[in-house]
Amino acid sequence: MTKVLITAAGSYGDIAPYTGLGARLRTAGHEVALATHDSYAALVRAAGLEFRRLPADPRTRHAATADTADTANTGDTQDTADTRNPGGTRDTAAPDRPSGPGRNRDLMRQAAAFIKELGGGLADAAREDTGLLLLSATTAPLGHHLAEARGIPFLDLPLVPGAPTGDFAPVVGGGRSLGRWGNRAAGRLSLRIIDRLYADAARDLRARLGLPPATPRTVRRRAEAAGRPVLHGFSEVLVPRPADWRPGLDVVGNWWPWHAPDAQLPPVVEDFLAAGPPPVFIGFGSMAGGEGERLSTLVAAALRRAKLRGILQSGWAGLSAGHSSADADLLTIGEVPHALLFPRMAAVVHHCGAGTAAAGVRAGVPTVPVPVTADQPFWAARLASLGVATAPIPFKELSGDHAVARLSHALTQATATPARRDHARTAAHRLATEDGAAKVLKAVTHLTETDPPPN
Repeated sequence: MTKVLITAAGSYGDIAPYTGLGARLRTAGHEVALATHDSYAALVRAAGLEFRRLPADPRTRHAATADTADTANTGDTQDTADTRNPGGTRDTAAPDRPSGPGRNRDLMRQAAAFIKELGGGLADAAREDTGLLLLSATTAPLGHHLAEARGIPFLDLPLVPGAPTGDFAPVVGGGRSLGRWGNRAAGRLSLRIIDRLYADAARDLRARLGLPPATPRTVRRRAEAAGRPVLHGFSEVLVPRPADWRPGLDVVGNWWPWHAPDAQLPPVVEDFLAAGPPPVFIGFGSMAGGEGERLSTLVAAALRRAKLRGILQSGWAGLSAGHSSADADLLTIGEVPHALLFPRMAAVVHHCGAGTAAAGVRAGVPTVPVPVTADQPFWAARLASLGVATAPIPFKELSGDHAVARLSHALTQATATPARRDHARTAAHRLATEDGAAKVLKAVTHLTETDPPPN
Protein backbone atom coordinates (compact mmCIF):
# COMPACT_ATOMS: atom_id res chain seq x y z
CA MET A 1 0.00 0.00 0.00
CA THR A 2 1.26 3.47 -0.92
CA LYS A 3 0.14 6.73 0.65
CA VAL A 4 -0.79 8.75 -2.41
CA LEU A 5 -1.37 12.51 -2.45
CA ILE A 6 -3.27 13.94 -5.41
CA THR A 7 -3.08 17.72 -5.76
CA ALA A 8 -5.50 19.68 -7.96
CA ALA A 9 -6.53 23.33 -8.02
CA GLY A 10 -9.14 25.34 -9.90
CA SER A 11 -12.85 25.05 -10.55
CA TYR A 12 -15.11 21.98 -10.40
CA GLY A 13 -13.99 20.62 -13.77
CA ASP A 14 -10.35 20.81 -12.68
CA ILE A 15 -11.02 18.81 -9.51
CA ALA A 16 -13.83 16.31 -10.07
CA PRO A 17 -12.00 13.89 -12.42
CA TYR A 18 -9.40 13.25 -9.72
CA THR A 19 -12.10 12.03 -7.31
CA GLY A 20 -12.89 9.14 -9.63
CA LEU A 21 -9.21 8.41 -10.15
CA GLY A 22 -8.55 8.56 -6.41
CA ALA A 23 -11.42 6.18 -5.70
CA ARG A 24 -10.00 3.72 -8.23
CA LEU A 25 -6.58 3.86 -6.54
CA ARG A 26 -8.19 3.39 -3.12
CA THR A 27 -10.07 0.31 -4.37
CA ALA A 28 -6.71 -1.09 -5.49
CA GLY A 29 -5.42 -0.80 -1.91
CA HIS A 30 -3.70 2.58 -1.83
CA GLU A 31 -4.34 5.17 0.84
CA VAL A 32 -5.37 8.30 -1.05
CA ALA A 33 -5.66 11.94 -0.06
CA LEU A 34 -6.76 14.72 -2.40
CA ALA A 35 -5.51 18.23 -1.68
CA THR A 36 -7.75 20.90 -3.14
CA HIS A 37 -9.93 23.87 -2.14
CA ASP A 38 -12.48 23.97 0.68
CA SER A 39 -15.35 24.23 -1.83
CA TYR A 40 -14.75 20.61 -2.84
CA ALA A 41 -14.21 19.01 0.58
CA ALA A 42 -17.59 17.25 0.51
CA LEU A 43 -16.95 15.99 -3.03
CA VAL A 44 -13.59 14.53 -1.98
CA ARG A 45 -14.89 12.88 1.18
CA ALA A 46 -17.92 11.41 -0.59
CA ALA A 47 -15.49 9.54 -2.85
CA GLY A 48 -13.90 7.98 0.24
CA LEU A 49 -10.73 10.06 0.01
CA GLU A 50 -8.98 12.10 2.68
CA PHE A 51 -9.43 15.83 2.12
CA ARG A 52 -6.50 18.19 2.57
CA ARG A 53 -6.89 21.91 2.11
CA LEU A 54 -5.29 24.07 -0.56
CA PRO A 55 -5.69 27.87 -0.37
CA ALA A 56 -6.68 30.31 -3.14
CA ASP A 57 -10.18 28.86 -3.62
CA PRO A 58 -11.49 30.26 -6.96
CA ARG A 59 -15.10 29.94 -5.79
CA THR A 60 -14.41 32.19 -2.80
CA ARG A 61 -12.47 34.62 -4.95
CA HIS A 62 -15.30 34.67 -7.47
CA ALA A 63 -17.80 35.50 -4.76
CA ALA A 64 -15.63 38.30 -3.43
CA THR A 65 -15.18 39.71 -6.91
CA ALA A 66 -18.90 39.57 -7.55
CA ASP A 67 -19.62 41.42 -4.32
CA THR A 68 -17.37 44.29 -5.33
CA ALA A 69 -17.96 44.28 -9.09
CA ASP A 70 -18.78 47.49 -10.93
CA THR A 71 -22.52 47.25 -11.46
CA ALA A 72 -22.18 49.05 -14.77
CA ASN A 73 -20.64 45.88 -16.21
CA THR A 74 -22.81 42.89 -17.09
CA GLY A 75 -20.16 40.27 -16.28
CA ASP A 76 -17.94 39.44 -13.33
CA THR A 77 -14.34 38.33 -13.42
CA GLN A 78 -14.11 34.65 -12.55
CA ASP A 79 -10.99 32.69 -11.62
CA THR A 80 -7.85 34.76 -11.30
CA ALA A 81 -5.91 32.20 -13.31
CA ASP A 82 -6.72 29.70 -15.98
CA THR A 83 -6.38 26.76 -13.64
CA ARG A 84 -6.17 24.18 -16.44
CA ASN A 85 -3.23 25.91 -18.08
CA PRO A 86 -1.89 28.90 -16.15
CA GLY A 87 -0.33 30.25 -19.32
CA GLY A 88 -3.74 31.76 -20.01
CA THR A 89 -6.43 33.49 -18.02
CA ARG A 90 -10.04 32.64 -17.38
CA ASP A 91 -11.99 35.83 -17.64
CA THR A 92 -15.71 36.06 -18.24
CA ALA A 93 -15.96 39.81 -18.47
CA ALA A 94 -18.63 41.27 -20.70
CA PRO A 95 -17.56 42.49 -24.14
CA ASP A 96 -17.52 46.10 -22.95
CA ARG A 97 -15.06 45.34 -20.16
CA PRO A 98 -11.74 47.19 -20.76
CA SER A 99 -9.09 45.06 -22.42
CA GLY A 100 -5.64 45.47 -23.93
CA PRO A 101 -2.07 45.35 -22.60
CA GLY A 102 -2.97 46.94 -19.25
CA ARG A 103 -5.79 44.50 -18.66
CA ASN A 104 -3.59 41.55 -19.62
CA ARG A 105 -0.86 42.68 -17.22
CA ASP A 106 -3.44 42.87 -14.42
CA LEU A 107 -4.61 39.34 -15.17
CA MET A 108 -1.03 38.06 -15.20
CA ARG A 109 -0.42 39.65 -11.80
CA GLN A 110 -3.61 38.09 -10.45
CA ALA A 111 -2.61 34.69 -11.81
CA ALA A 112 0.86 34.95 -10.24
CA ALA A 113 -0.73 35.90 -6.89
CA PHE A 114 -3.06 32.89 -7.10
CA ILE A 115 -0.10 30.59 -7.78
CA LYS A 116 2.04 32.11 -5.02
CA GLU A 117 -0.70 31.51 -2.47
CA LEU A 118 -1.09 27.98 -3.76
CA GLY A 119 2.61 27.17 -3.27
CA GLY A 120 2.63 27.43 0.50
CA GLY A 121 -0.51 25.34 0.80
CA LEU A 122 0.97 22.60 -1.33
CA ALA A 123 3.92 22.22 1.01
CA ASP A 124 1.55 22.01 4.00
CA ALA A 125 -0.55 19.32 2.32
CA ALA A 126 2.36 16.91 1.73
CA ARG A 127 3.09 15.05 4.95
CA GLU A 128 6.28 13.20 5.79
CA ASP A 129 4.75 9.79 5.03
CA THR A 130 3.62 10.72 1.50
CA GLY A 131 4.82 7.97 -0.83
CA LEU A 132 3.69 9.35 -4.19
CA LEU A 133 2.59 12.71 -5.60
CA LEU A 134 0.05 12.86 -8.42
CA LEU A 135 -0.02 16.36 -9.88
CA SER A 136 -2.55 18.27 -11.97
CA ALA A 137 -1.43 20.78 -14.61
CA THR A 138 -1.81 23.66 -12.15
CA THR A 139 0.01 22.05 -9.26
CA ALA A 140 2.76 20.24 -11.20
CA PRO A 141 5.14 23.23 -11.60
CA LEU A 142 5.10 23.58 -7.80
CA GLY A 143 4.89 19.90 -6.98
CA HIS A 144 8.16 19.18 -8.78
CA HIS A 145 10.05 21.29 -6.22
CA LEU A 146 8.28 19.49 -3.39
CA ALA A 147 9.15 16.09 -4.84
CA GLU A 148 12.80 17.15 -5.18
CA ALA A 149 13.01 18.34 -1.57
CA ARG A 150 11.27 15.32 -0.02
CA GLY A 151 12.57 12.64 -2.39
CA ILE A 152 9.02 11.64 -3.31
CA PRO A 153 8.22 9.94 -6.64
CA PHE A 154 5.73 11.92 -8.71
CA LEU A 155 3.56 11.63 -11.76
CA ASP A 156 2.09 14.46 -13.83
CA LEU A 157 -1.58 13.95 -14.72
CA PRO A 158 -2.83 16.94 -16.77
CA LEU A 159 -6.33 17.11 -18.22
CA VAL A 160 -5.25 19.06 -21.31
CA PRO A 161 -2.29 18.81 -23.70
CA GLY A 162 0.52 21.17 -22.73
CA ALA A 163 3.69 20.07 -24.52
CA PRO A 164 4.52 21.91 -27.77
CA THR A 165 3.53 20.13 -30.97
CA GLY A 166 3.16 20.92 -34.63
CA ASP A 167 -0.30 19.34 -34.66
CA PHE A 168 -2.06 22.23 -32.93
CA ALA A 169 -1.40 25.54 -31.23
CA PRO A 170 -1.45 25.85 -27.41
CA VAL A 171 -4.90 25.00 -26.10
CA VAL A 172 -5.35 28.49 -24.67
CA GLY A 173 -4.69 30.01 -28.09
CA GLY A 174 -8.28 29.78 -29.29
CA GLY A 175 -8.03 26.54 -31.27
CA ARG A 176 -6.68 28.15 -34.46
CA SER A 177 -3.70 26.43 -36.08
CA LEU A 178 -0.65 28.53 -36.91
CA GLY A 179 0.94 25.90 -39.14
CA ARG A 180 3.30 23.24 -37.83
CA TRP A 181 6.24 25.57 -37.26
CA GLY A 182 4.02 28.28 -35.77
CA ASN A 183 2.23 25.82 -33.50
CA ARG A 184 5.50 24.55 -32.06
CA ALA A 185 6.85 28.08 -31.59
CA ALA A 186 3.65 29.18 -29.86
CA GLY A 187 3.81 26.09 -27.64
CA ARG A 188 7.34 26.94 -26.53
CA LEU A 189 6.29 30.53 -25.85
CA SER A 190 3.36 29.28 -23.78
CA LEU A 191 5.72 27.26 -21.59
CA ARG A 192 7.91 30.32 -21.04
CA ILE A 193 4.86 32.33 -19.96
CA ILE A 194 3.94 29.60 -17.49
CA ASP A 195 7.51 29.59 -16.16
CA ARG A 196 7.22 33.33 -15.59
CA LEU A 197 3.90 32.99 -13.78
CA TYR A 198 5.39 30.42 -11.41
CA ALA A 199 8.71 32.20 -10.83
CA ASP A 200 7.91 33.99 -7.56
CA ALA A 201 6.04 31.04 -6.11
CA ALA A 202 8.86 28.65 -7.04
CA ARG A 203 11.51 30.91 -5.49
CA ASP A 204 9.59 31.15 -2.21
CA LEU A 205 8.79 27.44 -2.13
CA ARG A 206 12.38 26.37 -2.78
CA ALA A 207 13.60 28.68 -0.01
CA ARG A 208 11.03 27.24 2.38
CA LEU A 209 12.03 23.68 1.45
CA GLY A 210 15.76 24.41 1.80
CA LEU A 211 16.53 23.86 -1.87
CA PRO A 212 19.15 25.81 -3.82
CA PRO A 213 17.77 28.43 -6.22
CA ALA A 214 16.50 27.11 -9.55
CA THR A 215 14.10 28.67 -12.03
CA PRO A 216 10.88 26.94 -13.12
CA ARG A 217 12.38 26.62 -16.59
CA THR A 218 15.42 24.77 -15.20
CA VAL A 219 13.27 22.37 -13.19
CA ARG A 220 10.94 21.78 -16.15
CA ARG A 221 13.86 21.03 -18.47
CA ARG A 222 15.33 18.58 -15.96
CA ALA A 223 12.07 16.63 -15.96
CA GLU A 224 11.95 16.67 -19.75
CA ALA A 225 15.58 15.52 -20.04
CA ALA A 226 14.90 12.70 -17.60
CA GLY A 227 11.99 11.54 -19.75
CA ARG A 228 9.57 11.70 -16.83
CA PRO A 229 6.21 10.13 -17.72
CA VAL A 230 3.20 12.39 -18.19
CA LEU A 231 -0.22 10.75 -18.49
CA HIS A 232 -2.86 12.96 -20.09
CA GLY A 233 -6.42 12.44 -18.91
CA PHE A 234 -8.30 12.90 -22.16
CA SER A 235 -9.22 10.61 -25.03
CA GLU A 236 -7.56 10.12 -28.38
CA VAL A 237 -11.09 10.17 -29.75
CA LEU A 238 -10.84 13.94 -29.34
CA VAL A 239 -7.08 14.54 -29.46
CA PRO A 240 -4.86 11.87 -31.00
CA ARG A 241 -1.42 11.73 -29.43
CA PRO A 242 0.92 14.00 -31.44
CA ALA A 243 3.61 11.99 -33.22
CA ASP A 244 6.22 14.67 -32.44
CA TRP A 245 5.83 14.35 -28.67
CA ARG A 246 8.76 12.80 -26.84
CA PRO A 247 8.46 9.26 -25.45
CA GLY A 248 6.74 9.26 -22.08
CA LEU A 249 4.06 11.79 -23.02
CA ASP A 250 1.02 9.53 -23.24
CA VAL A 251 -2.70 10.03 -23.79
CA VAL A 252 -4.46 7.45 -21.61
CA GLY A 253 -8.14 8.40 -21.72
CA ASN A 254 -10.42 10.21 -19.32
CA TRP A 255 -10.82 9.55 -15.65
CA TRP A 256 -14.34 10.42 -14.63
CA PRO A 257 -15.80 12.22 -11.59
CA TRP A 258 -16.84 9.83 -8.85
CA HIS A 259 -20.47 9.27 -8.04
CA ALA A 260 -22.05 6.64 -5.84
CA PRO A 261 -22.78 3.36 -7.64
CA ASP A 262 -26.42 3.57 -6.55
CA ALA A 263 -26.78 7.27 -7.35
CA GLN A 264 -29.97 8.31 -9.14
CA LEU A 265 -31.30 11.50 -10.61
CA PRO A 266 -33.41 13.55 -8.19
CA PRO A 267 -37.15 12.72 -8.35
CA VAL A 268 -37.95 16.20 -9.69
CA VAL A 269 -35.64 15.56 -12.64
CA GLU A 270 -37.12 12.12 -13.30
CA ASP A 271 -40.63 13.60 -13.18
CA PHE A 272 -39.64 16.30 -15.66
CA LEU A 273 -38.06 13.77 -18.02
CA ALA A 274 -41.17 11.60 -17.89
CA ALA A 275 -43.46 14.53 -18.68
CA GLY A 276 -42.34 15.02 -22.29
CA PRO A 277 -39.73 14.41 -24.98
CA PRO A 278 -36.00 14.48 -24.08
CA PRO A 279 -34.96 18.03 -23.19
CA VAL A 280 -31.79 19.98 -23.91
CA PHE A 281 -29.25 20.53 -21.14
CA ILE A 282 -27.84 24.05 -20.83
CA GLY A 283 -25.10 25.02 -18.38
CA PHE A 284 -21.95 27.11 -18.24
CA GLY A 285 -20.24 25.57 -15.21
CA SER A 286 -17.90 28.04 -13.54
CA MET A 287 -18.27 30.55 -16.38
CA ALA A 288 -20.50 33.59 -16.95
CA GLY A 289 -20.76 34.73 -13.33
CA GLY A 290 -23.26 37.52 -12.79
CA GLU A 291 -25.03 37.01 -16.13
CA GLY A 292 -27.68 34.57 -14.95
CA GLU A 293 -30.74 36.72 -15.54
CA ARG A 294 -29.73 37.77 -19.05
CA LEU A 295 -28.67 34.27 -20.09
CA SER A 296 -31.75 32.63 -18.59
CA THR A 297 -34.02 34.94 -20.59
CA LEU A 298 -32.04 34.33 -23.77
CA VAL A 299 -31.95 30.55 -23.31
CA ALA A 300 -35.66 30.33 -22.57
CA ALA A 301 -36.49 32.33 -25.69
CA ALA A 302 -34.21 30.17 -27.88
CA LEU A 303 -35.71 26.94 -26.54
CA ARG A 304 -39.26 28.17 -27.13
CA ARG A 305 -38.35 29.24 -30.66
CA ALA A 306 -36.86 25.79 -31.36
CA LYS A 307 -39.89 24.12 -29.70
CA LEU A 308 -37.68 22.25 -27.23
CA ARG A 309 -37.79 21.58 -23.51
CA GLY A 310 -34.76 22.46 -21.41
CA ILE A 311 -32.91 21.69 -18.18
CA LEU A 312 -30.88 24.66 -16.94
CA GLN A 313 -28.00 23.97 -14.57
CA SER A 314 -27.60 27.05 -12.39
CA GLY A 315 -23.77 26.96 -12.07
CA TRP A 316 -21.79 30.10 -11.27
CA ALA A 317 -23.88 32.04 -13.77
CA GLY A 318 -27.02 31.44 -11.72
CA LEU A 319 -29.21 30.20 -14.59
CA SER A 320 -32.83 29.87 -13.55
CA ALA A 321 -36.10 28.99 -15.26
CA GLY A 322 -39.02 31.32 -14.70
CA HIS A 323 -42.20 30.42 -12.85
CA SER A 324 -44.80 31.42 -15.42
CA SER A 325 -46.86 29.01 -17.50
CA ALA A 326 -44.65 29.88 -20.46
CA ASP A 327 -41.72 28.32 -18.59
CA ALA A 328 -43.41 24.99 -17.80
CA ASP A 329 -41.05 23.23 -20.21
CA LEU A 330 -37.98 24.42 -18.29
CA LEU A 331 -36.40 23.00 -15.15
CA THR A 332 -33.60 24.45 -13.01
CA ILE A 333 -31.15 22.07 -11.32
CA GLY A 334 -28.00 22.28 -9.22
CA GLU A 335 -25.11 19.81 -9.30
CA VAL A 336 -26.14 16.53 -10.93
CA PRO A 337 -23.69 13.91 -12.26
CA HIS A 338 -23.35 14.40 -16.00
CA ALA A 339 -22.92 10.65 -16.38
CA LEU A 340 -26.51 10.17 -15.22
CA LEU A 341 -28.11 13.19 -16.87
CA PHE A 342 -26.47 13.66 -20.28
CA PRO A 343 -27.53 10.31 -21.83
CA ARG A 344 -31.16 11.33 -21.22
CA MET A 345 -30.81 14.59 -23.18
CA ALA A 346 -31.64 15.45 -26.79
CA ALA A 347 -28.49 17.63 -26.85
CA VAL A 348 -26.20 19.49 -24.46
CA VAL A 349 -25.23 23.17 -24.56
CA HIS A 350 -22.18 24.14 -22.53
CA HIS A 351 -18.95 26.12 -22.32
CA CYS A 352 -16.73 23.21 -23.44
CA GLY A 353 -14.49 22.78 -20.46
CA ALA A 354 -12.40 19.64 -20.96
CA GLY A 355 -14.46 17.46 -18.62
CA THR A 356 -17.87 18.64 -19.79
CA ALA A 357 -16.87 18.25 -23.44
CA ALA A 358 -15.78 14.66 -22.76
CA ALA A 359 -18.97 13.94 -20.78
CA GLY A 360 -21.09 14.96 -23.76
CA VAL A 361 -19.14 12.64 -26.06
CA ARG A 362 -19.40 9.83 -23.52
CA ALA A 363 -23.18 10.26 -23.41
CA GLY A 364 -23.51 9.93 -27.17
CA VAL A 365 -25.56 13.10 -27.62
CA PRO A 366 -24.88 16.14 -29.85
CA THR A 367 -23.34 19.30 -28.41
CA VAL A 368 -23.88 22.99 -29.03
CA PRO A 369 -20.53 24.50 -27.92
CA VAL A 370 -20.54 27.99 -26.40
CA PRO A 371 -16.86 28.48 -25.46
CA VAL A 372 -15.98 31.38 -23.19
CA THR A 373 -12.20 31.47 -22.81
CA ALA A 374 -8.95 29.57 -22.11
CA ASP A 375 -8.97 26.00 -23.47
CA GLN A 376 -12.70 26.00 -24.26
CA PRO A 377 -12.46 27.15 -27.93
CA PHE A 378 -9.93 24.33 -28.45
CA TRP A 379 -12.34 21.66 -27.19
CA ALA A 380 -15.28 23.25 -29.03
CA ALA A 381 -13.35 23.03 -32.30
CA ARG A 382 -12.44 19.40 -31.57
CA LEU A 383 -16.09 18.46 -31.00
CA ALA A 384 -17.15 20.16 -34.23
CA SER A 385 -14.39 18.48 -36.26
CA LEU A 386 -15.47 15.11 -34.86
CA GLY A 387 -18.99 15.73 -36.19
CA VAL A 388 -20.64 15.51 -32.76
CA ALA A 389 -21.26 19.25 -32.37
CA THR A 390 -22.62 22.22 -34.25
CA ALA A 391 -20.32 25.07 -35.20
CA PRO A 392 -19.22 26.78 -31.97
CA ILE A 393 -21.00 29.94 -30.84
CA PRO A 394 -18.45 32.10 -29.00
CA PHE A 395 -19.97 33.26 -25.71
CA LYS A 396 -19.44 36.90 -26.57
CA GLU A 397 -21.79 36.44 -29.53
CA LEU A 398 -24.68 35.59 -27.20
CA SER A 399 -25.06 39.27 -26.38
CA GLY A 400 -26.04 40.64 -29.80
CA ASP A 401 -29.42 41.34 -31.39
CA HIS A 402 -29.47 37.98 -33.17
CA ALA A 403 -28.35 35.85 -30.21
CA VAL A 404 -31.74 34.17 -29.71
CA ALA A 405 -32.06 33.30 -33.38
CA ARG A 406 -28.51 31.97 -33.57
CA LEU A 407 -28.84 29.77 -30.49
CA SER A 408 -32.26 28.53 -31.60
CA HIS A 409 -30.86 27.60 -35.02
CA ALA A 410 -27.98 25.68 -33.41
CA LEU A 411 -30.41 23.84 -31.12
CA THR A 412 -32.46 22.76 -34.13
CA GLN A 413 -29.33 21.63 -35.96
CA ALA A 414 -28.18 19.60 -32.95
CA THR A 415 -31.49 17.87 -32.29
CA ALA A 416 -32.88 17.38 -35.81
CA THR A 417 -29.82 16.16 -37.73
CA PRO A 418 -29.61 12.33 -37.63
CA ALA A 419 -26.02 12.29 -38.90
CA ARG A 420 -24.80 14.35 -35.95
CA ARG A 421 -26.45 11.99 -33.47
CA ASP A 422 -24.97 9.02 -35.33
CA HIS A 423 -21.50 10.58 -35.06
CA ALA A 424 -22.09 11.17 -31.35
CA ARG A 425 -23.07 7.56 -30.76
CA THR A 426 -20.08 6.26 -32.69
CA ALA A 427 -17.72 8.45 -30.66
CA ALA A 428 -19.38 7.28 -27.44
CA HIS A 429 -18.81 3.63 -28.39
CA ARG A 430 -15.12 4.36 -28.99
CA LEU A 431 -14.82 6.19 -25.67
CA ALA A 432 -16.46 3.29 -23.83
CA THR A 433 -13.55 1.00 -24.75
CA GLU A 434 -11.06 3.18 -22.85
CA ASP A 435 -10.09 2.94 -19.18
CA GLY A 436 -7.84 5.87 -18.34
CA ALA A 437 -7.88 5.19 -14.60
CA ALA A 438 -6.59 1.65 -15.14
CA LYS A 439 -3.60 3.01 -17.06
CA VAL A 440 -2.82 5.44 -14.25
CA LEU A 441 -3.09 2.60 -11.73
CA LYS A 442 -0.62 0.55 -13.78
CA ALA A 443 1.81 3.49 -13.89
CA VAL A 444 1.44 4.06 -10.15
CA THR A 445 2.22 0.41 -9.46
CA HIS A 446 5.29 0.54 -11.70
CA LEU A 447 6.51 3.83 -10.21
CA THR A 448 6.15 2.77 -6.57
CA GLU A 449 7.90 -0.54 -7.24
CA THR A 450 10.85 0.91 -9.18
CA ASP A 451 11.20 4.31 -7.48
CA PRO A 452 10.14 3.85 -3.85
CA PRO A 453 10.44 6.82 -1.48
CA PRO A 454 13.38 6.84 0.93
CA ASN A 455 12.81 5.52 4.45
